[in-house]
Amino acid sequence: MARPVPTGPPPAPIVQRLVIRYAKRGRMRFASHRDVARAIERGVRKAGLPVAYSAGFSPHPRISYSGGAPTGSASEAEYLELSLTRSCEPADLGRSLDEALPDGIDVVEVVEAGAKSAGLALEASEWEVTWPGVPADAAARSVEAFLAAPSVEVERLTSKGMRRLDARAAVVSLAVDRRAGTDQAAGCAILRMIVRQMTPAVRPDDILAALRQLSALAPASPPLATRLWQGPLNGLAEAAGQAASTRPGHGPSDRPGRDIDKAMRLQAVSAEAAPVGQARANDQLPRGAQDHLDGSRAREPHERDCPDARDRATESAVRSQ
Repeated sequence: MARPVPTGPPPAPIVQRLVIRYAKRGRMRFASHRDVARAIERGVRKAGLPVAYSAGFSPHPRISYSGGAPTGSASEAEYLELSLTRSCEPADLGRSLDEALPDGIDVVEVVEAGAKSAGLALEASEWEVTWPGVPADAAARSVEAFLAAPSVEVERLTSKGMRRLDARAAVVSLAVDRRAGTDQAAGCAILRMIVRQMTPAVRPDDILAALRQLSALAPASPPLATRLWQGPLNGLAEAAGQAASTRPGHGPSDRPGRDIDKAMRLQAVSAEAAPVGQARANDQLPRGAQDHLDGSRAREPHERDCPDARDRATESAVRSQ
């Protein structure tokens, strides 16, 4: 029997590919990667972007995601590749998409992909982890023991059952940021780490579990993890070394510009390069919050979050009874 063939015209050809770097901030860090992908697809449709679709009976938008942050983690360096059927100006497309996305998912930068797209070279990530209730000195001793160990195995419960993985094998560098004594409350450690992409993936919470296993540390509340950068391993190590050498006393500094294609051009701006006093990904105000404080707002609240709407719903329920 002949295989059925979809009817109708073939999908429009791909004319342009764009690489988009976006951030996952605030409460959106609790959204899963699949939830974020659905929100982005809705934003693409809402913005009216000429996105290309796959062929077949169930066409899907040609959006490719790379290196999604785990649920519960914020990120300043998430990437996707968007295929278009019409050429667009990257800056204009970025603004349109950013306005169509929900609060907490923010477009940071948009550039054109190379002529031959082979995916983003994301080999490692730089993370900042705030560890509440753990003194910096105790965290430093635990880090020393971790780095001195040849391997540190931890267990993680997955959909396929309990898995054992070596957290030490994935860590390229790990240190305690001494700014914890000035920028954070007393008894709160800040860890900076570069983690290699592996299979199975080693997450920051796996590394924290290994540190607790070695030193029996007891944090006061769940840690806050923020991905600052991700890209090729050699470029990440070089950038981290240059940043460390140009910032005496762990002060803010600008990373040198690099001629980078695709992911290499999309270096995420870490906390070191951010201006002093800039909000972090975990505590940043939603888009339009400042305008709301000044008497206006960029976005109207959803009806279900509006007190008047809730009052109207209550009155309707009482009448129906």
